[in-house]
Amino acid sequence: MVKVKTFGTDMQVFQVHKEIARLDAEVNGFFAERPDARLVAASDMPVTDDRGATIGLLRVVAYEE
Repeated sequence: MVKVKTFGTDMQVFQVHKEIARLDAEVNGFFAERPDARLVAASDMPVTDDRGATIGLLRVVAYEE
């Protein structure tokens, strides 16, 4: 059965690399807890404020268990 999970993080000025690494670690930890899960697809989407500045990042993964 295919399932979908969404992860998110805030983006701070001059901290983007750290925030993306934290998001990667969160997703990797999710799959480490599910060794039989198989990643089907992953997608990143920026979240913007009313002025168009990027303030966050959403990562959606589809996986099979």
